[in-house]
Amino acid sequence: MIGILFFNCTKTSRDSSHKEYHTTWQHYLGDPERSHYSTLDQIDTLNVSELRLVWKYKSGGVEEGRTTQIQTNPLIVGDVLYGVNAAIELFAINAGTGKEIWKFSPSAKDNSGLGVNRGLVFWKSEKNEKSRIFFTSGSKLFAIDIENGKPITSFGNEGSIDLREGLGRDPERLSVVSNTPGALYKNLLIQGTRVGEGPGSSPGHIRAYNVLTGKIEWTFHTIPQPDQFGYDTWPKDAYKSVGGANSWAGMAMDTERGIVYVPTGSAAFDWYGGDRSGANLFANSLLALDAKTGERMWHFQMVHHDMWDRDLPAPPNLLTIKRDGKDIPAVAQVTKSGHVFIFNRVTGEPLFPIEEKQYPKSKLSGEQAFETQPLPLNPKPFARQILTENDLYDPDRKAFVDDLVDKAENDDSPTVLEKFNSITSQGQFVPIDTTGVILYPGADGGAEWGGAALDPTTSVMYVNSNEMAWIVKMKAIGTNGTNTSIGESLTQIHCARCHGGKLQGLTGIPELKNVNLRLGPDSIKTIIKNGKGAMPGMPNLSEKEIDEITHFLTKLEKETDHRAEKTTLDVPYALSGFGRFKDDRGFPAVRPPWGTLNAINLNTGEYLWKVPLGHEESLEDPKIPVSGIENYGGPAITAGGVLFIAATKDEKIRAFNMKTGKLLWQDNLPAGGYATPATYQINGKQYLVIACGGGKMGTASGDEYRAYALE
Repeated sequence: MIGILFFNCTKTSRDSSHKEYHTTWQHYLGDPERSHYSTLDQIDTLNVSELRLVWKYKSGGVEEGRTTQIQTNPLIVGDVLYGVNAAIELFAINAGTGKEIWKFSPSAKDNSGLGVNRGLVFWKSEKNEKSRIFFTSGSKLFAIDIENGKPITSFGNEGSIDLREGLGRDPERLSVVSNTPGALYKNLLIQGTRVGEGPGSSPGHIRAYNVLTGKIEWTFHTIPQPDQFGYDTWPKDAYKSVGGANSWAGMAMDTERGIVYVPTGSAAFDWYGGDRSGANLFANSLLALDAKTGERMWHFQMVHHDMWDRDLPAPPNLLTIKRDGKDIPAVAQVTKSGHVFIFNRVTGEPLFPIEEKQYPKSKLSGEQAFETQPLPLNPKPFARQILTENDLYDPDRKAFVDDLVDKAENDDSPTVLEKFNSITSQGQFVPIDTTGVILYPGADGGAEWGGAALDPTTSVMYVNSNEMAWIVKMKAIGTNGTNTSIGESLTQIHCARCHGGKLQGLTGIPELKNVNLRLGPDSIKTIIKNGKGAMPGMPNLSEKEIDEITHFLTKLEKETDHRAEKTTLDVPYALSGFGRFKDDRGFPAVRPPWGTLNAINLNTGEYLWKVPLGHEESLEDPKIPVSGIENYGGPAITAGGVLFIAATKDEKIRAFNMKTGKLLWQDNLPAGGYATPATYQINGKQYLVIACGGGKMGTASGDEYRAYALE
């Protein structure tokens, strides 16, 4: 029941021929199959070194003193490029010149958390309706006229719908946004969402909207309700209170068969599941749904009862596997842990063996870890799986676990080796405890939201990977804790995931230890409730809970609140340590490479090549000419044999030979290109475009889109 489920599909099992690819880029990540692939070959391995900047567009939205990002993979329809800026405003520009045509700014310009926007959906009218761009900002999904940038008022409520509605709970108490575009099937927009990761978060049900009216046509409950399959993998009536199990990473669509492939994330609370015993279907699953009705066709759960925040981080790739002279329609899913799972996309049958491996029990009170977890035996992982003493880069340096902890606080800190020996490092799926456990690859992968590219002509996957070790540690709170106030308990539960176990801040995320020096109590309350920038709001918290957090952060907590008899949500543990394992120079504790680019033949499961991606330019080590570096954003690949990728902390864009992994070209960007590039052709000229939004890993924010072409 937990793994793959079969039944008689009404869809045909005919082999799927390659679709016709276009010279434009009309879909998120290139096409509905999410291949990141273009048939364009004007730019090839022989001339790519001659690429030059041909236009740049300042999209706007950067605010002084605030970290912003642009993670958008733009769409190109005809000769118009559609993208999103740092303020989550939609724009249209001439794709050949970068000249602005129009810009749409949502009217709700307040302090609400808008998240980020990774892409758009284009729907082309075949009749008299207006062709439209679907665009999300905060909790709103807009239908925008591609001609003039104005909302199409016949859709939803004067041009938009509220994604908080239709989830079976009070919309005003829900935090729901959408970072990643949904999938189109005829006149249906199938949409996932980003929800909170703490107790009381919103549920992540999948919904299909009518593209003309905005009406919900079907809903798939990722947290099953009574009499629905999977209900018995949760405590009774968990669907009324448990959140998460959402699809924030995007989807892939088999338009010929009418099947949508939906990856889901973990159930909330991410790090402790004592209140949600069981396997927790359909969290951490790849779902194959009938796109017309939302009926489940098959599923595979890749993490049972997740306690490690191992969301499926990217859309799956659809491809054709060649085996024994036959073509097999397949779907491949990359994971944060550095694995690739590959299935027959019609039947759900694994195309390589998967082993259910035994793991230890949890040491946390009330937590019931699942006994086994599935691991594919082939392909081998594209990220290292266990950190050993021999893997430490410079073990005698001082350990520097939390990115922004003051150096003065680390004068007496242990060495990297001493820190390593004080915690558990046993590989994947070891339950987190109160001493500390190595999560490797770290909380951001392995694979991350940029996803993998898939060449449909060769079935070779190209995936970039992070090679960071993180340390995760829990602490008892409430009745289990010592001297733990209500405000501190709630802050650890709801804030430590992003701001660090000591609220010290993580790279690109501000510290909260001294937030009272920057913000007053009223401002803090507003931000907690409504969110701000990339931070989502937490309207599920009561006014009393928000007051308690505010009192703790502003150091106004009363002495009578010295210890909490229990937290309002009755969660006995929260994060107390959470961050990248580094040395006192800020370098990862693990030996390089710290980021890689991998080419895997999915017909055989064999690697063609693996190379470091990016370089830490402050590293002065003659033994390591190319270090690899942390990276966010995926590759684009072409029939010209060239792979393009930015993604890296060193703020460059690069081109690699797809057959060999050889670096062919690179250029400096004005800000980090933490997005997936797009390539397209206008008037016989091939262009490459990348959003340079920066803002991650401590790098500066930016607002430029840059286009390159051959002179």
